[in-house]
Amino acid sequence: MAELQTNDGGGKKKKGGSKQKKISVHVDFTPMVDMNMLLITFFMLCTSLSKPQTMEINMPSNDQKITADDREKVKASQAITLVLSGGDSLFYYTGQPDYKDYNSLKLSSYKADGIRSLLMKRNQEAVLKINDLKKKKLELKITQEQFTKQASEIKGGKNTPVVIIKASDKATYKNLIDALDEMQICNIGKYVIDKITPAEFFLMKNRETKGAHAAKFGK
Repeated sequence: MAELQTNDGGGKKKKGGSKQKKISVHVDFTPMVDMNMLLITFFMLCTSLSKPQTMEINMPSNDQKITADDREKVKASQAITLVLSGGDSLFYYTGQPDYKDYNSLKLSSYKADGIRSLLMKRNQEAVLKINDLKKKKLELKITQEQFTKQASEIKGGKNTPVVIIKASDKATYKNLIDALDEMQICNIGKYVIDKITPAEFFLMKNRETKGAHAAKFGK
């Protein structure tokens, strides 16, 4: 609260002059402190803290019982391998690559008309079913729990593609996050992060070198 204090100046009134009064203002901020504490308490109780966004990542198992024969069980027609080469581009191949032909490694990007277009096309059936589920959820025909369960079953269906993500030495964390984002956007339910093999690294190096050479000489 504000208080006004007057002061006569401590002297006598001069002849022919008027007596002057000095006014000083004192503001008490104690109530403001109390109000601030109440506001802070109110916002702490009523505001929800930001929740960290998590992403499910399937990592290859270290179990020695898993052999090369087990890896071959994945149908070649369903397997898509992404090789992250750094920058805004990446390579991919479907099934088993031809290590004698570097052109079996295809160049793509993280744009909508890049690897996303391929994944959407290969996972078209699941994408349509997921979109139908989202529509039912918006219309309150199914609950969130039902949506989550059914969506998981659709993504892990028998005919859905399997994506293997492999990062080269040039790849950054951003490249890996961008690739994982594409898995979510394209509703890919079966994907793993694996190590790049020496043969794939050799194939990628030849693809980059010979591709740059052909572009230089217009071939």
